[in-house]
Amino acid sequence: MSSPPHLYTFGYEGLDIDAFVARLQSAGIRIIVDVRELPLSRKRGFSKTAFAAALAEADIAYLHAPTLGCPKEVRDQYKRDGSWSRYTSGFMKHLAAQKASVGELAKIARATRSCLVCFEADFNFCHRTFVARAAHAAGAPSVMHLSARKMCSDSGLRAVA
Repeated sequence: MSSPPHLYTFGYEGLDIDAFVARLQSAGIRIIVDVRELPLSRKRGFSKTAFAAALAEADIAYLHAPTLGCPKEVRDQYKRDGSWSRYTSGFMKHLAAQKASVGELAKIARATRSCLVCFEADFNFCHRTFVARAAHAAGAPSVMHLSARKMCSDSGLRAVA
């Protein structure tokens, strides 16, 4: 069996659970890696237990990776000042300390068609992009970003705004 061609990312903002799962199925995703520190959502179907159940019905595995989520202090700072540069710097410091988790993610992504999931629709402004890039640097396949209707490759050019 050959390695999966990509490590995917996808944000559920603006989608209901049925549309989100259908998009995952159309992309052939076999496992979701939830990179929210706290897998809770005000959106129906996207909190951990309900999300895992909806994915299981579609024969998609669910894995929660809280160490790859953005720490509360960094999220709170971003809410206060809106500085993407400060957010990125804070998250990258956290991510640098998560080498074992990133290595495990790379291993999973090499073995199974995987997708990192978070809320934010725009991958340019979501920590999951940095997680995916770190996993790629650790040996995961190249990164592709899913949206409701399209897919695009990760250029890796937008590091800090």
